[in-house]
Formats: sequence, C-alpha cells, structure tokens
Amino acid sequence: MAEAVVAEVTDTAYDHFQLEDTRVTRRYFGKFERIIGHLARVAGVLEAESRLSKQDVEVMTRYIVGLNYTFRALAHKYHFSGRFAHAGKLTFDRVDSGFPVYSELLTMANDAAQADRHLRGMRSVEDLKQDMVRVILGEQQVPTKLQYALSQRLYYEELAKGELFWARNDPEAIWLGNPARMQRRFLIHWAVYDSQINLPTIYLMELEDTGRVGLPKDDRRWPEVQAHLMAQSVAGLKLLTIARGFDEDFDDLHPKRLRRFHVGPMYSHAFTRQSGPLREVLELARSPVGEDWALVWTEEELRSEDTVQQKSGWFGSVQREVFALDPFEGRGAETGASKVERSIILPQQPYQALEERKPPGFSDVRKFVVSPKGRVLSYR
Repeated sequence: MAEAVVAEVTDTAYDHFQLEDTRVTRRYFGKFERIIGHLARVAGVLEAESRLSKQDVEVMTRYIVGLNYTFRALAHKYHFSGRFAHAGKLTFDRVDSGFPVYSELLTMANDAAQADRHLRGMRSVEDLKQDMVRVILGEQQVPTKLQYALSQRLYYEELAKGELFWARNDPEAIWLGNPARMQRRFLIHWAVYDSQINLPTIYLMELEDTGRVGLPKDDRRWPEVQAHLMAQSVAGLKLLTIARGFDEDFDDLHPKRLRRFHVGPMYSHAFTRQSGPLREVLELARSPVGEDWALVWTEEELRSEDTVQQKSGWFGSVQREVFALDPFEGRGAETGASKVERSIILPQQPYQALEERKPPGFSDVRKFVVSPKGRVLSYR
C-alpha cells in the first residue's frame, strides 16, 4: 500500500503545504534519504559511460553529499513535528518540486550562523540521554521535552559541521591545465537552491583564461566573476543568455562549455500533487512504503563551436565565443542549449507501471531503475 499523508494548506498558494504529523514527516525525510543515496550511484553509471568525467563526478558527489546533510539537518529540526507544540512543521512545495520551499533553506542558513551560540547554551547529547533514562525509569513518563531538546541539539550540531547544500553555494575554481602559454583552463562550479522552482540546481562551466594572473588568484576578476555567476543563476534564464553575458563582460575569460543540472522534481503519489503521466504511473504502481517516488534529473549543455574577433576600442579586438544550439527541429532557439537530456530515477515497481502504461513523451527519456538492494540499472 502507498503511504498516507496528512497535510494542511499553510499558504494562500495551493502548492505550499506543511507536514502536520510526526510519522508522515519522518517518512518524507526517509524517502529523500533513500533518493539522495541513489544519486551518487547514478553519477557513477554516467562516469562509467564517459558521459561525466571523474572530475565532474567528484564535484557532483560533493553537492549530492551536501544535499544529504541538508536533509539530515532538517530531519532533526522537524523530528517532533505534531508531537510537541514548539517543534515547528516543514513547509514543502507539493506541486512544482516535491522539495522543501526555499525559505526553509534561508532559515537554516540563519540558524547556521548562530549554531555555536545555541550549542553553548545546550546540554550535551550524553546529558540529555541520561536525563531521558531517569524520566522513563523514575517517573515512568515519555520524556517528550527532552527528546525535542535532543533533536534540536543534533540539528545545530549538523549545521555546525558545515558542508551542507545551502541556498547559495558560491563558485569555486578547479585548474584543468594550460593548453598553451598564457592560457589556462578552469572548471568553475557552483550551485543554488532555486527560489523560483524550489529545486537544487548545479552549474559547471569550463573556461579558458588568458589573463595575466590565474583567475582564482586574481583579486580583481575573481570576486567579479563570482558575483556575476550567482546573479545569473536563475532557472528562468537560458544557458545561452548566461554564457553570452559572461563572455561579453569578461574579455579575457572564454566560456567553452556550460552545463546545468536540475535535481528534481520529486513525484510521489502520497506526498505531491503534480499533474501529468508520472503521477498517473505512481498511482497505478501502488508501490509499498518507501518506493512510491520518481525523481526527474535534467542536464542542459551549451558548447562553444567557434570563436570570432570583435573590434574593441580604436585599435583592439577581443575574442568572442560562437555557441552551438540544438539543430533538431529548431529546438536550440527554444531551449538556448546545445543539448538537453532528461532522465528519471525510480524504483522497480513504478518503472514496471511506466512500461505497462507507456505514456507519450517518455520514449526518449532515460530511466535509471533502482533495485531494493540499491543497484542502479539504465534503460531507454
């Protein structure tokens, strides 16, 4: 049987819901713990097929692990939702993404800035556990308040460890080598929790640097590059718009390849209310608890296919990139990308229902199917 969920509208918008029940909240986070665990395996399959490089996988794995830490922290924070008056309730986007809303990550970032102060004012995990044992044995009561205090202690400890996936994960640069004299190649990576669609979004840009000082060591250009890229990290912007704007703003930085990975939406018959074939498939599958889900994974890619020289000032010229757009059916102008590949990750039972139903539009979508033991198989 699929999971039952109790949710209540907490926003004037239909799509933002709060989880009211403790058991449902824990099932929600348990579901994401399993899903995120599969993402690293999917990345491994893509590396084995040479669709992702070893460097790409290391970067992607870092963000996936950070996402796992973020969900673990939120699971501690809301561990007693519905059982304790001050425990709070998780708000998630049940229509567009299936993920927690953007404001949850903003609040978490604010809590992280004050985590050390909170921890200094709390008793240790060991002391709280000893007090719980005394209440259970001596007073023969459930130590709800102490349990809640322990969950908050664990929440702030998780924040204090760092390495989470935040609302903003600023750009970092990895040196890839020097193709020629005064020419360096870097992989710039960054990520955001997109506020428009409530989804984790990861960006990778390969560029050539012809500046006098290597980009990460350049006190003038590097802060400008970081600020520029973060300002452009919006799901509504096409990769072509982002790459052209970057190319025009930095004369000695040449973007050769730009990729964007959308992690989600997550579909679940129990938790979400999205429309479309996947919802119908999950309803038909009637999956057991923990296997009622499907996660969409989308990769957009934009490549430079040539360069041109443009006049700059009275006597100078600068190199500009010419980007390749998808040639099929004129889709490149629509997508602003050289290629867009969509995949879904789902357990065996929903996959079987998908194959039986064969809804239109899924023939060219790649399917990553996870077995109960965690093995990932790939199908077209």
